[in-house]
Amino acid sequence: MKPIKKEDISQDVFDIYDEYVHSKIDRRQFVERLSLYTAGGFTVSALMSYLMPNYVEAKRFDLDDKRFDAAYIKYDSPKGAGEMKALLTKPAGMSGKLPGIVVVHENRGLNPYIEDVAHQCALDGFIAIAPDALTPFGGYPGTDEEGRTMQAKRNRDEMLEDFIAAYETLKNHPDCDGNIGVVGFCFGGWISNMMAVRVPGLKAAVPYYGGQPTAEEVPAISAPLQIHFAELDTRVNAGWDEYKAALDANGKSYEVHFYEGLNHGFHNHSTPRYDEAGAKLAWERTMKFFREKLV
Repeated sequence: MKPIKKEDISQDVFDIYDEYVHSKIDRRQFVERLSLYTAGGFTVSALMSYLMPNYVEAKRFDLDDKRFDAAYIKYDSPKGAGEMKALLTKPAGMSGKLPGIVVVHENRGLNPYIEDVAHQCALDGFIAIAPDALTPFGGYPGTDEEGRTMQAKRNRDEMLEDFIAAYETLKNHPDCDGNIGVVGFCFGGWISNMMAVRVPGLKAAVPYYGGQPTAEEVPAISAPLQIHFAELDTRVNAGWDEYKAALDANGKSYEVHFYEGLNHGFHNHSTPRYDEAGAKLAWERTMKFFREKLV
Protein backbone atom coordinates (compact mmCIF):
# COMPACT_ATOMS: atom_id res chain seq x y z
CA MET A 1 0.00 0.00 0.00
CA LYS A 2 1.30 3.47 -0.85
CA PRO A 3 2.39 5.69 2.05
CA ILE A 4 -0.17 8.22 3.24
CA LYS A 5 0.64 11.89 2.68
CA LYS A 6 -1.04 14.80 4.39
CA GLU A 7 -2.24 16.25 1.10
CA ASP A 8 -3.99 12.96 0.28
CA ILE A 9 -6.23 13.22 3.34
CA SER A 10 -9.62 14.92 3.23
CA GLN A 11 -10.18 17.68 5.78
CA ASP A 12 -13.19 15.64 6.88
CA VAL A 13 -10.81 12.96 8.18
CA PHE A 14 -8.99 15.47 10.37
CA ASP A 15 -12.35 16.77 11.60
CA ILE A 16 -13.44 13.24 12.49
CA TYR A 17 -10.18 12.70 14.35
CA ASP A 18 -10.73 15.95 16.24
CA GLU A 19 -14.19 14.78 17.32
CA TYR A 20 -12.72 11.48 18.49
CA VAL A 21 -9.86 12.90 20.54
CA HIS A 22 -12.23 15.36 22.19
CA SER A 23 -14.73 12.61 23.09
CA LYS A 24 -17.48 13.83 20.77
CA ILE A 25 -17.64 10.33 19.25
CA ASP A 26 -16.51 6.96 20.58
CA ARG A 27 -14.00 4.59 19.02
CA ARG A 28 -16.66 2.57 17.19
CA GLN A 29 -18.09 5.71 15.57
CA PHE A 30 -14.58 6.87 14.75
CA VAL A 31 -13.83 3.64 12.89
CA GLU A 32 -17.19 3.65 11.12
CA ARG A 33 -16.79 7.19 9.87
CA LEU A 34 -13.19 6.65 8.77
CA SER A 35 -14.37 3.70 6.67
CA LEU A 36 -16.12 6.18 4.38
CA TYR A 37 -12.71 7.56 3.34
CA THR A 38 -10.94 4.39 2.22
CA ALA A 39 -11.71 4.76 -1.46
CA GLY A 40 -8.24 6.17 -2.15
CA GLY A 41 -6.62 2.82 -1.43
CA PHE A 42 -6.18 3.42 2.30
CA THR A 43 -7.45 0.95 4.87
CA VAL A 44 -9.12 2.09 8.09
CA SER A 45 -6.24 0.72 10.12
CA ALA A 46 -3.75 2.62 7.95
CA LEU A 47 -5.70 5.86 8.40
CA MET A 48 -5.90 5.34 12.15
CA SER A 49 -2.20 4.60 12.39
CA TYR A 50 -1.39 7.70 10.36
CA LEU A 51 -3.55 9.99 12.50
CA MET A 52 -2.28 8.84 15.90
CA PRO A 53 0.75 10.50 17.55
CA ASN A 54 4.15 8.95 16.95
CA TYR A 55 6.21 9.92 19.98
CA VAL A 56 9.10 7.58 19.19
CA GLU A 57 9.95 9.44 15.98
CA ALA A 58 8.83 12.87 17.17
CA LYS A 59 10.60 13.06 20.54
CA ARG A 60 13.08 15.92 20.52
CA PHE A 61 14.72 15.87 23.95
CA ASP A 62 15.81 13.32 26.53
CA LEU A 63 15.77 13.96 30.25
CA ASP A 64 19.56 13.71 30.43
CA ASP A 65 20.18 16.29 27.68
CA LYS A 66 23.19 18.30 28.88
CA ARG A 67 21.69 21.58 27.70
CA PHE A 68 19.21 21.70 30.58
CA ASP A 69 18.78 20.46 34.15
CA ALA A 70 15.54 18.52 34.45
CA ALA A 71 13.83 16.26 36.96
CA TYR A 72 10.40 15.08 38.01
CA ILE A 73 9.22 16.68 41.22
CA LYS A 74 6.26 16.43 43.59
CA TYR A 75 4.35 19.47 44.82
CA ASP A 76 1.30 20.13 46.97
CA SER A 77 -2.07 20.98 45.47
CA PRO A 78 -4.41 21.20 48.48
CA LYS A 79 -7.43 22.39 46.48
CA GLY A 80 -6.83 19.90 43.68
CA ALA A 81 -5.34 16.40 43.66
CA GLY A 82 -3.41 16.82 46.91
CA GLU A 83 0.02 15.75 45.71
CA MET A 84 1.04 16.34 42.11
CA LYS A 85 3.89 15.21 39.87
CA ALA A 86 5.51 17.59 37.38
CA LEU A 87 8.51 17.95 35.14
CA LEU A 88 10.75 20.82 36.21
CA THR A 89 13.33 21.94 33.68
CA LYS A 90 15.74 24.87 33.46
CA PRO A 91 18.83 25.85 31.43
CA ALA A 92 22.02 24.04 32.43
CA GLY A 93 24.66 26.13 34.12
CA MET A 94 22.24 28.99 34.85
CA SER A 95 23.32 31.79 37.13
CA GLY A 96 20.84 34.02 38.87
CA LYS A 97 17.08 33.73 38.91
CA LEU A 98 14.95 33.24 35.79
CA PRO A 99 11.37 34.00 34.81
CA GLY A 100 9.10 30.96 34.84
CA ILE A 101 6.56 29.29 32.58
CA VAL A 102 3.80 26.87 33.53
CA VAL A 103 3.32 24.47 30.61
CA VAL A 104 -0.13 22.89 30.42
CA HIS A 105 -0.86 19.69 28.53
CA GLU A 106 -3.83 18.72 26.37
CA ASN A 107 -6.68 16.44 27.49
CA ARG A 108 -4.46 13.37 27.89
CA GLY A 109 -1.81 14.05 30.52
CA LEU A 110 1.88 14.88 30.44
CA ASN A 111 2.86 13.12 27.23
CA PRO A 112 6.27 13.31 25.48
CA TYR A 113 5.20 16.22 23.27
CA ILE A 114 4.37 18.45 26.24
CA GLU A 115 7.62 17.44 27.93
CA ASP A 116 9.40 18.58 24.77
CA VAL A 117 7.59 21.94 25.01
CA ALA A 118 8.77 22.38 28.60
CA HIS A 119 12.36 21.55 27.65
CA GLN A 120 12.16 24.02 24.77
CA CYS A 121 11.14 26.69 27.29
CA ALA A 122 14.32 25.86 29.22
CA LEU A 123 16.45 26.12 26.09
CA ASP A 124 14.83 29.49 25.45
CA GLY A 125 16.01 30.74 28.85
CA PHE A 126 13.16 30.05 31.26
CA ILE A 127 12.54 27.74 34.18
CA ALA A 128 9.46 25.66 33.33
CA ILE A 129 7.10 23.40 35.23
CA ALA A 130 4.86 20.94 33.38
CA PRO A 131 2.40 19.20 35.73
CA ASP A 132 0.65 15.92 35.01
CA ALA A 133 -3.07 16.12 35.78
CA LEU A 134 -3.15 12.31 35.68
CA THR A 135 -1.04 12.08 38.84
CA PRO A 136 -3.99 10.71 40.91
CA PHE A 137 -4.12 7.73 38.51
CA GLY A 138 -0.36 7.13 38.49
CA GLY A 139 0.51 9.64 35.75
CA TYR A 140 0.47 9.58 31.97
CA PRO A 141 -0.10 5.91 31.04
CA GLY A 142 1.97 5.75 27.88
CA THR A 143 -0.79 6.18 25.30
CA ASP A 144 -2.96 9.18 24.57
CA GLU A 145 -6.08 7.04 24.25
CA GLU A 146 -5.71 5.77 27.82
CA GLY A 147 -4.70 9.24 28.94
CA ARG A 148 -7.88 10.81 27.57
CA THR A 149 -10.01 8.19 29.32
CA MET A 150 -8.24 8.84 32.60
CA GLN A 151 -8.37 12.63 32.37
CA ALA A 152 -12.09 12.55 31.59
CA LYS A 153 -12.61 11.10 35.07
CA ARG A 154 -11.20 14.19 36.75
CA ASN A 155 -13.09 17.39 37.55
CA ARG A 156 -11.70 20.15 35.38
CA ASP A 157 -12.03 22.81 38.09
CA GLU A 158 -9.92 20.66 40.41
CA MET A 159 -7.37 20.29 37.62
CA LEU A 160 -7.35 24.08 37.29
CA GLU A 161 -6.43 24.21 40.98
CA ASP A 162 -3.54 21.81 40.29
CA PHE A 163 -2.07 24.19 37.72
CA ILE A 164 -2.63 27.23 39.94
CA ALA A 165 -0.72 25.34 42.65
CA ALA A 166 2.06 24.73 40.09
CA TYR A 167 2.24 28.49 39.59
CA GLU A 168 2.67 28.95 43.33
CA THR A 169 5.31 26.22 43.43
CA LEU A 170 7.28 27.89 40.65
CA LYS A 171 6.87 31.32 42.21
CA ASN A 172 8.50 30.04 45.40
CA HIS A 173 11.28 28.11 43.66
CA PRO A 174 14.74 29.49 44.52
CA ASP A 175 15.71 29.64 40.82
CA CYS A 176 12.61 31.62 39.76
CA ASP A 177 12.43 35.41 39.90
CA GLY A 178 8.65 35.36 40.45
CA ASN A 179 7.72 36.60 36.98
CA ILE A 180 5.60 33.78 35.60
CA GLY A 181 3.53 33.10 32.51
CA VAL A 182 1.50 30.14 31.32
CA VAL A 183 1.25 28.43 27.94
CA GLY A 184 -1.20 25.66 27.21
CA PHE A 185 -2.65 23.66 24.36
CA CYS A 186 -6.27 22.56 23.82
CA PHE A 187 -7.43 21.74 27.39
CA GLY A 188 -4.27 23.57 28.43
CA GLY A 189 -5.45 26.56 26.41
CA TRP A 190 -8.58 26.69 28.57
CA ILE A 191 -6.42 26.38 31.69
CA SER A 192 -4.24 29.24 30.43
CA ASN A 193 -7.28 31.45 29.87
CA MET A 194 -8.66 30.55 33.30
CA MET A 195 -5.37 31.16 35.08
CA ALA A 196 -5.50 34.68 33.62
CA VAL A 197 -8.86 34.98 35.35
CA ARG A 198 -7.90 33.33 38.63
CA VAL A 199 -4.25 34.30 39.30
CA PRO A 200 -3.77 38.02 39.95
CA GLY A 201 0.03 37.78 39.91
CA LEU A 202 0.26 36.02 36.54
CA LYS A 203 2.31 38.11 34.11
CA ALA A 204 1.22 36.57 30.77
CA ALA A 205 -1.05 33.85 29.37
CA VAL A 206 -0.67 32.17 25.99
CA PRO A 207 -3.55 29.83 25.12
CA TYR A 208 -3.27 27.73 21.97
CA TYR A 209 -6.67 26.76 20.53
CA GLY A 210 -8.26 26.66 23.96
CA GLY A 211 -11.74 27.15 25.32
CA GLN A 212 -12.63 30.61 26.55
CA PRO A 213 -13.82 32.01 29.89
CA THR A 214 -17.39 33.24 30.14
CA ALA A 215 -18.17 36.90 29.60
CA GLU A 216 -18.84 37.14 33.34
CA GLU A 217 -15.32 35.89 34.12
CA VAL A 218 -13.47 38.22 31.75
CA PRO A 219 -13.48 41.31 34.04
CA ALA A 220 -11.23 39.42 36.48
CA ILE A 221 -8.47 38.92 33.86
CA SER A 222 -5.33 40.78 34.86
CA ALA A 223 -2.66 39.16 32.67
CA PRO A 224 -2.04 40.17 29.05
CA LEU A 225 -3.04 37.46 26.59
CA GLN A 226 -1.54 36.17 23.38
CA ILE A 227 -4.14 33.91 21.77
CA HIS A 228 -3.48 31.39 18.99
CA PHE A 229 -6.17 29.84 16.80
CA ALA A 230 -6.07 27.47 13.84
CA GLU A 231 -8.28 28.63 10.96
CA LEU A 232 -9.82 25.18 10.38
CA ASP A 233 -10.58 24.62 14.08
CA THR A 234 -14.21 25.68 13.86
CA ARG A 235 -15.13 23.94 17.12
CA VAL A 236 -12.89 26.13 19.29
CA ASN A 237 -13.06 29.22 17.11
CA ALA A 238 -16.83 29.41 17.55
CA GLY A 239 -16.33 31.04 20.95
CA TRP A 240 -13.92 33.73 19.80
CA ASP A 241 -16.36 36.48 18.81
CA GLU A 242 -18.02 36.49 22.22
CA TYR A 243 -14.65 36.34 23.99
CA LYS A 244 -13.28 39.19 21.89
CA ALA A 245 -16.33 41.32 22.63
CA ALA A 246 -15.92 40.76 26.36
CA LEU A 247 -12.17 41.48 26.26
CA ASP A 248 -12.78 44.70 24.33
CA ALA A 249 -15.67 45.77 26.56
CA ASN A 250 -13.47 45.38 29.62
CA GLY A 251 -10.35 46.98 28.13
CA LYS A 252 -8.20 43.86 28.45
CA SER A 253 -4.76 43.60 26.88
CA TYR A 254 -4.55 40.90 24.23
CA GLU A 255 -3.28 39.98 20.80
CA VAL A 256 -4.70 37.22 18.64
CA HIS A 257 -3.26 35.20 15.77
CA PHE A 258 -5.13 32.99 13.32
CA TYR A 259 -3.12 30.47 11.29
CA GLU A 260 -4.53 30.11 7.80
CA GLY A 261 -5.27 26.59 6.57
CA LEU A 262 -4.14 24.91 9.79
CA ASN A 263 -5.89 22.46 12.09
CA HIS A 264 -6.37 22.28 15.84
CA GLY A 265 -3.17 20.81 17.25
CA PHE A 266 -0.90 22.31 14.60
CA HIS A 267 1.84 22.88 17.19
CA ASN A 268 1.97 19.21 18.23
CA HIS A 269 4.93 17.76 16.32
CA SER A 270 3.90 14.13 16.94
CA THR A 271 0.81 14.05 14.69
CA PRO A 272 0.08 14.80 11.01
CA ARG A 273 -1.89 17.88 12.01
CA TYR A 274 1.48 19.45 12.81
CA ASP A 275 2.54 22.31 10.57
CA GLU A 276 6.23 23.14 10.85
CA ALA A 277 6.02 26.71 9.56
CA GLY A 278 2.93 27.56 11.62
CA ALA A 279 4.35 26.00 14.78
CA LYS A 280 7.67 27.83 14.35
CA LEU A 281 5.97 31.18 13.84
CA ALA A 282 3.62 30.66 16.78
CA TRP A 283 6.49 29.71 19.10
CA GLU A 284 8.58 32.69 18.01
CA ARG A 285 5.62 34.92 18.87
CA THR A 286 5.15 33.13 22.18
CA MET A 287 8.77 33.58 23.24
CA LYS A 288 8.82 37.23 22.18
CA PHE A 289 5.66 37.82 24.22
CA PHE A 290 7.08 36.14 27.33
CA ARG A 291 10.36 38.02 27.08
CA GLU A 292 8.41 41.29 26.95
CA LYS A 293 5.96 40.50 29.74
CA LEU A 294 7.89 38.39 32.25
CA VAL A 295 9.91 41.25 33.66
